[in-house]
Amino acid sequence: MKVLRALVVLALLLSAGIGAALLATRPKPPPAGSESARRLEPGPHSVHLSDEVWVDTSRPTDANGNFEGAPDRTFDVSVWSPEDATGPHPLLVFSHGFMSTRQGGELYAEQMASHGYVIVAASHPLTMLSAPGGPTTNDVIHQPADVSFLIDRTIALPQDDRGFSGGIDRDRIGVFGISLGALTATLVAYHPKLGDPRIKAALSIAGPGVMFGPSYFDFADVPFLMVAGTHDAMIQYAVNAKPIPDRIRKGGLVTLDGASHAGFSSLFSGPMRLLGNPDELGCTALSSNLDINPDENPFAALGGPDQGMLDATDMPLPCEIRFEEAISPGRQQWITALALHAFFESHFAREATSRTAHAEFLAKTLAAELDEVHYTPARRP
Repeated sequence: MKVLRALVVLALLLSAGIGAALLATRPKPPPAGSESARRLEPGPHSVHLSDEVWVDTSRPTDANGNFEGAPDRTFDVSVWSPEDATGPHPLLVFSHGFMSTRQGGELYAEQMASHGYVIVAASHPLTMLSAPGGPTTNDVIHQPADVSFLIDRTIALPQDDRGFSGGIDRDRIGVFGISLGALTATLVAYHPKLGDPRIKAALSIAGPGVMFGPSYFDFADVPFLMVAGTHDAMIQYAVNAKPIPDRIRKGGLVTLDGASHAGFSSLFSGPMRLLGNPDELGCTALSSNLDINPDENPFAALGGPDQGMLDATDMPLPCEIRFEEAISPGRQQWITALALHAFFESHFAREATSRTAHAEFLAKTLAAELDEVHYTPARRP
């Protein structure tokens, strides 16, 4: 009995310690009364979440490791939508990172749905965490078509199967993603062979950019925003994000001083933030699943100069730099949510005055109110 009591007391002490640590490491909020604080509040609409299984019977899933492949591509899908808003609604498709899940964008999806957007996210068959045969980056070349399938399926949803009314506005369709999902978004927005002309705006969160030359962004007249962190140990900021403003004509770069790579994912909220720099855990998992030949261009399958692609053979490999102290994942996530909302609304808001206000917040106000944020507009004429 004494042993049992001791274990109970120990458990209570540990719980209290974890609770105190969580309280002490809460992300610092925006300044009280600031525009950032106001915008961080949920939008006017309650959010409906629907989890579905959708099957694309027109395309197979490749063999992978001990997985023999499948004649179709099957997706676990989440749809976040505004319950009490009239449509038609703008649509955003989110793509998750390598070894992640569709829940990695949950915070961003809930925020955007509360402002009247429909957000669709699927776990891509062979890059998700639980991929049969193990996660592989080779399947990313098929993920732009996954996004197109998700758009098709969402538009065609019967009214009785929707969690929202009013349908989808086909002139307001955007894409965003994290890491490998950000690469997917950039491919489906611009690639001359893999792209979807219905995409009207694209946002990359901590995505690779080293392989995209200036001419790549000329294949589609689509504004592009990159959000990236200076302490990213997986997709190094200096070669992937910093050059972007000189390569694009519309959009820009939001830099977060001290932001890590894994910290952009909703999966690293809550107790996960107690583990220190989340890239340490991310790199440990990455090292056992990522197979890159340092003497080869890892993006060669996506095309060459005719597709606007640069040779990335000499790119820095993931996790080669030391782990620096990073800002709170929660803080970098809500900053990203602010940038994401302002970017898409600067192009998709119905009223011109509203679009202008969102563009002003993104380009000037956000950085003025938050010390770790810097905005660099597109510089290519």
